[in-house]
Amino acid sequence: MFLIFAFAFFTAFLVNVLIGASGGAKFFSDVWEMVFLFTASAAFVVAILRREAAAKRKNDDN
Repeated sequence: MFLIFAFAFFTAFLVNVLIGASGGAKFFSDVWEMVFLFTASAAFVVAILRREAAAKRKNDDN
């Protein structure tokens, strides 16, 4: 689930950056871009830590 959140927030960030780079009007300010990128990064870290914990539990059971 956290990987989906990370993908969604990063996609919104990337679309905004690409629109701004192509000369269009960005729909997020610089602060909101930072918030979206931070949220995507945090969600990705949480997803990876949860997956590592699940793998460790699986290995400990064997």
